[in-house]
Amino acid sequence: MSAVHRLPSFTLQEIETLAPQVGAMSAEQVVGWALGRFGHRMVLASSFGAEDVVLIDLMMRVDPTARVITLDTGRLPQETYNVIEAVRERYGVQIAVFFPRAEEVQAMVAAEGPNLFYHSIENRKRCCDIRKTEPLGRALSGLDAWMTGLRRDQNVTRAVVDKLEWDGVHGLAKLNPLADWSWDDVWRYIRAHNVPYNALHDRGFPSIGCAPCTRAVQPGED
Repeated sequence: MSAVHRLPSFTLQEIETLAPQVGAMSAEQVVGWALGRFGHRMVLASSFGAEDVVLIDLMMRVDPTARVITLDTGRLPQETYNVIEAVRERYGVQIAVFFPRAEEVQAMVAAEGPNLFYHSIENRKRCCDIRKTEPLGRALSGLDAWMTGLRRDQNVTRAVVDKLEWDGVHGLAKLNPLADWSWDDVWRYIRAHNVPYNALHDRGFPSIGCAPCTRAVQPGED
């Protein structure tokens, strides 16, 4: 699979034409199709939450050399580093880590303090832009596609997520193989295949990002 020759990038019109066909595929089929179509011109952008470790397992079953990237914002919980290491050991996968630009973080913290995101929405957005958005742009530069663990039932803003979309921000195809999976589907797969996962999930964390901006939720809470 790793020797797949590069084909021309999809256009928005081609994505729209193919979306219904890809949307009818299972998650396993989407992963296989995407790896066959894009090869190493595609990455999985992983934050090592439950959905992402499922996708890593699916990808490694098709192509053990499939590419996985992650963003180290500098504020991740230790449990995330632990699962990254567990995934590396389990699959032998090389994970490309992208960091924010040190000079931008230093300037931000010098001006606003290390906990600026607690002070205003504007500060929170600035912190995310520097620690996440800009590094992600670098990570996706020059690629034809990227894969995510987005699911439609994660929240109301993701209710219309398709398995194949056009990412107009980054100018490439975006694959969401688990779009129609439920939270229970994710955990059935993890348990059935003994997939390493972030220990914070066992403490009530459905989503895991930076430590200061992520918390556990009570049953039934958004």
